Amino acid sequence: MTTEATAPDLQAFTENWLDWYRAQEARLADPHGFLAITGLHWLDDRPQRFPDAPGVWHTGPDGVVVTLDDGEELVVDGTPVQGEHHFGVLPERGGVDAVWGDAVIEVARRGGNDIVRPRHPDAPLRTAFTSTPAYAPDPRWVVTGRYLPFDEPRPTTVGAAVEGLEHVYDAPGRIEFELDGRLLSLTAFPGRGEGRLMVLFTDATSGITTYAANRVLALEPPAADGTVVLD
Repeated sequence: MTTEATAPDLQAFTENWLDWYRAQEARLADPHGFLAITGLHWLDDRPQRFPDAPGVWHTGPDGVVVTLDDGEELVVDGTPVQGEHHFGVLPERGGVDAVWGDAVIEVARRGGNDIVRPRHPDAPLRTAFTSTPAYAPDPRWVVTGRYLPFDEPRPTTVGAAVEGLEHVYDAPGRIEFELDGRLLSLTAFPGRGEGRLMVLFTDATSGITTYAANRVLALEPPAADGTVVLD
């Protein structure tokens, strides 16, 4: 079902959306946020040096290793390191942030690959950022659905923002809902936090007036009867 809003409800809904929007904008504009990324470097067993990070990097069965030259230093978990440093085997979707001056060198694992993703406050995308255009919030798109768990989690492959990269998530169930008289469903993935869910979706605006790739919807845990709000 969809939500019908009175004037006071609409004002509260809009203010709540504005709080969320401002928080999203702050994350983007953060000195080490997404717009501060200056490179996405894929690691293998060949030692490689990158223009936006110190040291020589490689990975293998024992995980990511960096060899720093004399005078180079990273700060990892608050501890300065020089010479050769082993980050170890990283879990999928996991990572470590190493500090280098005013930059952060993200060392992570994505799609079964180890990567180095430097984040510099003076990155051109970040310094040129002003705001993200957005449609006005509309409570019509706040929909109550029902979460239907699978008997067992289903490994599900999804694309990534980087061409050629794919992720495999264990989907615990799906969410059914009705919109404009149509019965629809979305595959649910584990969210961040106990019981939370996440869905990936596109819509009629994707690739036309909005970004073409999947967007993410983070959801609160379903109620005892399985109801969950898509917002």
